[in-house]
Amino acid sequence: MAEFDGYRPPEEPRGPRRNKTGGGAKPQGKKRRRGEELMVPKADFTQYDSYYGKPIVKFPPWEWPIAGYFFLGGVAGGSALLAVGAGLTGNRELQRNTRLTTFAAAGLGSSFLILDLGRPERMLNMFRVFKLSSPMSVGSWILGAFGSTSAVPAIVEMDKLTGERLPLPDFARSFLHWAATPAGVATGVLGAPLAAYTAVLLGNTSVPLWQDAHKELPALFVSSAAAASAGAALVTTSTRNNGPARVLGAVGAAADILASKNMERNLHAPLEETMHQGKAGKLLKAAEACVIAGGLGALVGGRNRVIAALSGAALMAGSCLTRFGIVQAGRQSTEDPKYVVEPQRARLKERQAAGQVGDSITTAR
Repeated sequence: MAEFDGYRPPEEPRGPRRNKTGGGAKPQGKKRRRGEELMVPKADFTQYDSYYGKPIVKFPPWEWPIAGYFFLGGVAGGSALLAVGAGLTGNRELQRNTRLTTFAAAGLGSSFLILDLGRPERMLNMFRVFKLSSPMSVGSWILGAFGSTSAVPAIVEMDKLTGERLPLPDFARSFLHWAATPAGVATGVLGAPLAAYTAVLLGNTSVPLWQDAHKELPALFVSSAAAASAGAALVTTSTRNNGPARVLGAVGAAADILASKNMERNLHAPLEETMHQGKAGKLLKAAEACVIAGGLGALVGGRNRVIAALSGAALMAGSCLTRFGIVQAGRQSTEDPKYVVEPQRARLKERQAAGQVGDSITTAR
């Protein structure tokens, strides 16, 4: 007996009901107990239909600023690492440009994040707790620390560009110039987590594509960030000092293409369709073309100022389109129930084949 039956014992089966004229049982309809009636019409399910045509999984309430933030976070993180390397090798022009790019990308990316949140004070609410099990909480603290440390070397570089004409007290100027190097190193240390945590955040959601690709997304986002930051350096730095950016651009482009193909290959069918169809397919196809063109341009013609700048712009465009394409593909994967049901069935079969039969998932055809 179920628990609720203890409050009202089940009724005994009732005999046939007679009509008003004293005849036999009513011939039409199924037998129902007294007081029972359907509050909601029965849903007609076919193989992949969801409840009344509604999506099985709801897409997060994210708009275009979030994809923009993902891109700018990658630019900032990669530029911070480039700045540390340039400082170690004495490449002052590259160090200056990448430091300024780091701070500008982090500031603009934070503005995009605040824009999506709707009210600035919501950003402050994200710092009320620090929770290691939450990628959003950890990412918020990484972004806050990264933005703070990147400001110090950026202010120093701007002060040097203006001939130390910024309105700073002497003691503040001396302290900032002394702190620029350790702050820049700290920014570089935080650069890789900043570029990667957004991929972990996506993989931690219930969106079918992102959840299925949670192991491959970090590699894609990090390689894309490397290509984008190298592209920014190629645009802003002269050919005499852009050697490290040329190498990073070519390597980042190759890694981006390999990571994208690896992600697509490891997806459970039919999720790979979301990366080729609709708006997402167009964005990702354009991203691949830009990344390939930018990587080849950086490798072959990076010593020419015009080609270097065009290659850098193509690498940044490809990285940006990749972020927007992945977000749109995730959205498309929530719109058709088959992208939720079929991967679940495939993962269940894999667990059963491996002898993992102790979970509570009973998805069946």
